[in-house]
Amino acid sequence: MKRGKLRTTIAVLSVSLVAAVLTCCSHDDTNLSPTDDTSQFVTLTDIVPDAILEIRYFGTYNFVGDRIDGYEEPTALLTKVAADSLLAVSEDVKAQGYRLKIYDAYRPQKGVDHFVRWAQNDDVSMKAFFYPDLDKGVLFKQDYIMEKSGHTRGSTVDLTLFDMKTEKELDMGGTFDWFGVESHPDFCGNPETGEYTGGTSPAGRSITKEQFANRMILRQAMLRHGFKALDSEWWHFTLKNEPFPDTYFTFPVKQLKK
Repeated sequence: MKRGKLRTTIAVLSVSLVAAVLTCCSHDDTNLSPTDDTSQFVTLTDIVPDAILEIRYFGTYNFVGDRIDGYEEPTALLTKVAADSLLAVSEDVKAQGYRLKIYDAYRPQKGVDHFVRWAQNDDVSMKAFFYPDLDKGVLFKQDYIMEKSGHTRGSTVDLTLFDMKTEKELDMGGTFDWFGVESHPDFCGNPETGEYTGGTSPAGRSITKEQFANRMILRQAMLRHGFKALDSEWWHFTLKNEPFPDTYFTFPVKQLKK
């Protein structure tokens, strides 16, 4: 090879090498924090178009009484695998005459941090609606509020059922985010067998046989399609094989670009 051509070849290779290094560095710079990576997430209604959204933490009707940090748009995000499983749930309950109504899905860490700050202040403006039987000071101690949430890992969803015949939410005998034993799946019954047993809470509250049965319709549909329940909230379910069991994401809740 002639010396001129050799120098040209070396120069081209050098430029290519520098470009590759810069590209690599640039790519790394945009992915410094894996907790900001939305690539494995979807906007839930892109996968489950029949889902009804009532994103409580985007509004003010929630136990805090204010919009929660990190909720920039009234939408719901989930990991792709969780959304695919929820689609199967949606098809299941649609065949029974219901639609899914979503209260919350992915929750950014700053939203959880907001809850923690609220639990430590003296605001009780929403006490009558969500925790009338509890002193606010016990909410953190009794794990109603925690520093980490399964929602932040992206495969947990809070939801209920919407009855297409009556055009109303199915009566579950209690509201979403009610802090108390009345929200437990085993309140007034055995969720493993679906048997209603009755009874009352320490505050004298109860749910009917029909209300317990309605909770079981939701629970059984979720369990059939790969979700697991929480023992303190009838509305809360997490994908058993969640893809990010140890990652707590930080990106905000807003519509994702397709």
